[in-house]
Amino acid sequence: MILSDISIKRPVFATVISLLIVVFGISALMKLSVREYPDIDPPEVSISVDYAGAAPEVIDTQIIQVIEGAVAGVEGVRKIESRSRLGSARTSVEFNLDRDVDVAANDLRDAVSRVLNRLPEEADTPVIAKSDADARPIIWVTLTSSTLAPEELTDFAERSLVDRFAVLDGVSEVFIGGERRYAMRVWLDRQSMAANQVTVTDIEQALRSNNVELPAGRLESQSRAFTVRADNRLSSVNEFEDLVVRRQGNYLLRVGDVARVELGVESDDTVLRANGETAIGLGIIRQSKANTVAVSDNVQAEIEAVRSSLPADISLDVNYDESLFIRASIKEVLVTLGISVALVIAVIFAFLGNLRATLIPAVTIPVSIIGAFIGLGIMDFSINVLTLLALILAIGLVVDDAIVMLENIQRRIDEGETRLVAAYRGARQVAFAVVATTLTLVAVFVPISFMGGDVGRLFGEFGFTLASAVIISSIVALSLAPMLCSRWLHRHSVKELQGEGNAFERGLQKLNNGYARSLAAALGKPWPLVVGCVALCVVALLVFRGLPQELAPTEDRGVFIIPASAPQGSTAEYSLHHVKEVENIMAPLVESGEAERALSIVGFRGVTERAFSIVRLKDWGDRDRSQQEIVNEVRGKLSQVAGLRAFAVNPPGLGQSAFNQALEVVVAGPDYDQVLVWSETLMEAMEENPGLTSIDTDFEQTQPQLDVKLDRERAADLGITATDVGQTLQAMFATLTASTYVDRGREYDVLLEAEKRNSQGPDDVLPIYLRAANGELVPFSSVVELTTTGDAPELRRVDRLPAITLSANLADGYDLVSAMTYVEDQARERLPLEARIGYKGMAEELQESAAAILVTFALALVIVFLVLAAQFESWIHPLIIMLTVPLALAGAVLAIWVTGDSLNIYSQIGMIMLLGLMAKNGILIVEFANQLRDQGLAVKEAVYQGAIVRFRPVLMTGVSTIFGAIPLVLATGAGAESRFTIGVVILGGLLFATVLTLFIIPVLYQWLAPYASSADAVKQQLDKEMAVNESQDG
Repeated sequence: MILSDISIKRPVFATVISLLIVVFGISALMKLSVREYPDIDPPEVSISVDYAGAAPEVIDTQIIQVIEGAVAGVEGVRKIESRSRLGSARTSVEFNLDRDVDVAANDLRDAVSRVLNRLPEEADTPVIAKSDADARPIIWVTLTSSTLAPEELTDFAERSLVDRFAVLDGVSEVFIGGERRYAMRVWLDRQSMAANQVTVTDIEQALRSNNVELPAGRLESQSRAFTVRADNRLSSVNEFEDLVVRRQGNYLLRVGDVARVELGVESDDTVLRANGETAIGLGIIRQSKANTVAVSDNVQAEIEAVRSSLPADISLDVNYDESLFIRASIKEVLVTLGISVALVIAVIFAFLGNLRATLIPAVTIPVSIIGAFIGLGIMDFSINVLTLLALILAIGLVVDDAIVMLENIQRRIDEGETRLVAAYRGARQVAFAVVATTLTLVAVFVPISFMGGDVGRLFGEFGFTLASAVIISSIVALSLAPMLCSRWLHRHSVKELQGEGNAFERGLQKLNNGYARSLAAALGKPWPLVVGCVALCVVALLVFRGLPQELAPTEDRGVFIIPASAPQGSTAEYSLHHVKEVENIMAPLVESGEAERALSIVGFRGVTERAFSIVRLKDWGDRDRSQQEIVNEVRGKLSQVAGLRAFAVNPPGLGQSAFNQALEVVVAGPDYDQVLVWSETLMEAMEENPGLTSIDTDFEQTQPQLDVKLDRERAADLGITATDVGQTLQAMFATLTASTYVDRGREYDVLLEAEKRNSQGPDDVLPIYLRAANGELVPFSSVVELTTTGDAPELRRVDRLPAITLSANLADGYDLVSAMTYVEDQARERLPLEARIGYKGMAEELQESAAAILVTFALALVIVFLVLAAQFESWIHPLIIMLTVPLALAGAVLAIWVTGDSLNIYSQIGMIMLLGLMAKNGILIVEFANQLRDQGLAVKEAVYQGAIVRFRPVLMTGVSTIFGAIPLVLATGAGAESRFTIGVVILGGLLFATVLTLFIIPVLYQWLAPYASSADAVKQQLDKEMAVNESQDG
């Protein structure tokens, strides 16, 4: 091999190659960002339109359908979701992962601008923004004070804090939770208004026309210029009370005569509580592509800077921080990495019994691991849980090539060659095997990198990292390792050669002799072994069918969420009252020290019926129970809270939303009436399944609604328009923004609303008066009819179809695939063919990844087979090696079954890795047997000798890879569950397969190899024929 030849002849050159790899690796490492998972946030753009007072049905037909029609034609749209609520429309458009979010947003703007003239005139202009419309804060910073009221705290936060956090790198917006923004409230007194013949429109007109500031031009003389400003703005309660509405004879009727004016708050629909105390929260929402850890660092630094200048009675605390888990899990992975390195080096030392010899493969570990960062830097990947997991698994692999090289050179030195000659010839002898194993491993990881969907993006980085490390390790094994061997190795003593060295050496020798005897017996009578292996694979197949399946294992993330919903039409007070009961259930956790902080928000984004609590637990080492155990205990207690539907959720891994339940089923169809019937049918079926708990729907026609119908004939007689009716109702019951006022440089709203005591029930609508065309006052009851109905507060569409989402949590021991299969079976039985059933969240990801994994597995098998065929110049030798793969998979399946784990993304990726690991052992034996056959030995003798000579390196590489995976199985702390899963698969697969391949490969070789010709057969024939031709020519 050219590289090994040059390296032995030019030692400085060999050293420089490795040093350059380290230098480039370190410089790449400095530039890599840190995140929890690879960047798989799909490019998402949201379109929001406000249409004051419009019912969801109106918004659905007049706005959403128009916008969806325009958006659907944009290139690269993957998914469209819309929701219509009272007065607002939101459409979220998700694009394919390869679309640039800026270009996508511009394309959407163009598409929407083409249909602007088809939207209602009264609707606001659509707002198009990058990021999800429902983006959740990644950090909650709470403000509490012993002396300030919530509105004063809000004012302080708005003026002093929001802008400081909003300008930080990676922050998209800062959302104020529990906001109490100042507003001038004008509470209208119905009786006084009727007595004074004043309508709502009169008061609104007076405010709009008398509370103005207009630029009135300039005054200029020859030497001086004045700007003229007509500032007639009102700014205090007294000024608003004294504002004249109209003149009655000699009496000036003022606002204070027909209304009560006070400095109040815009809305008290949201309440935020931290550890049971009312507080104000700053929710930091990151930009869709920002790095969570970097944003958290920036926010923490800003908090420290702010604290020094805070008033004494205001305290600032971080109640929830998503980056805590990311930091902790990356720290745990780094610890595991260190342990793996130590274990692998210890294993090599035990086998070699010589410090200088151990250093040779040990040097390849840091060079290969650091070298892998060069690949990450080139591809613009990040340091995350998955790339670090790949590096842990790489530790066992990267030493393999060096071990094979070292072991072969050592054997030749012991046979009497000098160090230099042994290194030169020994390196050439195994160079082919080194390149073959490297190409095989890379061939396995390449398909992982090309998997589709989010899962493909996640594990693309994983596969690429492993491939990078393995490629670098083979370069080091062919350059630095043989050069060091030619310098550092020495011949074993006679005692050591006869197996009389240390106890470990003697044990190895006995093991080798025992293997030789067993192998001879197996080659003599192969049938029992083959039947046993086939039986094992059959058993594993049966076990495989019964394994639970899910997207990813439930991780202990040190936090859990409790989403809650009150009945439709509930007020903030009602929701808060019941959320306090949920807080009482959480209180013992905080008191006992298991939980650090509990944060509750009622009325998130203005929906008074919705609430959620975030409970942050103590660090992993500081509590006895896992998050999952605590959640299971809490779930039982929450089911007893009356008047509120609350359930605890373990936040899912792989970047999924933490506020949704595990199973989300989307029922879609041509119209809402049909979809409602179908979703109710399916919901009944789900309720019959004990494995599904906390079943919920996002469509309930229980919002109490008062329909006001105008008698158009009567209204036309009186000269009253529908706009008069709408505006009057809006002012009385919906808080009409009549004007604004300025206070210390900020603008606040002036809001008109009926006194609370006059706006409680349907009957309060009738005694209101309108002004007819002749100037007389007409009561409402003469021109409108009232009817009370129940209606849905929100209408949703998925991919342009009316849709209803049913969600459920999974009972302990019930897996996601079983739940999905049950739902699909029930849908087939109970629903008509035109009903469309789909999934959201984790279930959708699982569905996509299941297909992707199968394709990847098949691809990996085919690619490995073809790579081996090309290397061995034979179709039979790769077949011998590939026939051992089922044994490794059988071992992995049985290991999953024994540990009670599930089939998930991590275990499936582990199985794909086993393909490469298995092929590696086979290559070592088959390649050596081929060399012996070329020297003239019979097939049986060649494989027997080859297997015995290769027993030690196969054992060494197998044990080092197994020991590299042991820390994963023993993992604790943040994110241990996912590391455990992949560790179990690799450990189980390798334990089984390493032992069995040592016997099954020679047996298969004995049967199949006679049908294969030598790799050099054609070359030898060509040489022979050329020699004959030359002799004839001569």
